[in-house]
Amino acid sequence: MNSGNVSLVTEFILVGLTDLPYLQIPLFFVFLAMYLVTALGNLSLIILTVLNSHLHTPMYFFLFNLSFVDLCYSSVFTPQMLMNFIIKKNAISYMECMTQLYFSCFFVISECYVLTSMAYDRYVAICKPLLYNLVMSSKLCLNLMLVSYFIAFSESVAHTTCMLRLTFCDANTINYYFCDIPPLLQLSCTTTYVNEVVIFVVGSINIIVPTSTIFVSYGFILSSIFRISSSEGRSKAFSTCSSHIIATFLFFGSGAIRYFKPSSDGSMDLGKISSVFYTNVIPMINPLLYSLRNKDIKVALRKTLSKRKF
Repeated sequence: MNSGNVSLVTEFILVGLTDLPYLQIPLFFVFLAMYLVTALGNLSLIILTVLNSHLHTPMYFFLFNLSFVDLCYSSVFTPQMLMNFIIKKNAISYMECMTQLYFSCFFVISECYVLTSMAYDRYVAICKPLLYNLVMSSKLCLNLMLVSYFIAFSESVAHTTCMLRLTFCDANTINYYFCDIPPLLQLSCTTTYVNEVVIFVVGSINIIVPTSTIFVSYGFILSSIFRISSSEGRSKAFSTCSSHIIATFLFFGSGAIRYFKPSSDGSMDLGKISSVFYTNVIPMINPLLYSLRNKDIKVALRKTLSKRKF
């Protein structure tokens, strides 16, 4: 056996979502449609935010970043996933696999902290409305996003570096549809103790810090909303938060099911279902959640479309 950090495996075989032949083509069209909706929805929000000056506010700055992260995240693995449905040998090279692992970690961690920043923004908007413009300055918003991306970069490097130090011997079939941490650890023929420690530490940070911040923010938000005397005011306040609450619950809930299950073969199928939810469904529904009931987005869309007619 070779020693050092060189893997004996030069490529991995992705099992995909299912190995049942009669499901391959139907699933290809289902996930192709989902990806097109995801790309169109998130690109539309990005373009509308850039082109319309009345959307140049902290709330839409964070929404712009959320759409960017969702678009990139779904693009990391969906093309490979679609190929897996139509080709017989679903192979990915070792370095492509590690690259996919890095970017999938980067964007999913980024989304954790973008959602956290959005919760803080809603807290200031509802609980401290008179200080909103002062507190949520352009500098603070930019710093929040830079910190979010720096945390994602650092933790993704940690995960990828730990994965690169492992040796993969004969087994190279990944019981999954992209290169993710749990199924890769199952294939290693060297100890994965360091990886498991990093997963525990990083996962704990990414669960405790965002969720505690979000829960505390919404605790104050709900307290402020219940003190509003008019039912119309309470309804408006709830409306501004409901989309973010749903998006946050879906993202963290499905992610927790995926990564806090034991990495056994029996749990891998459940992991596929839950991960499809946060890798395919959530990036698709986020732009719908934030736009269907949003008057500012609708106004921006009408203005943009009317300008393009002339």
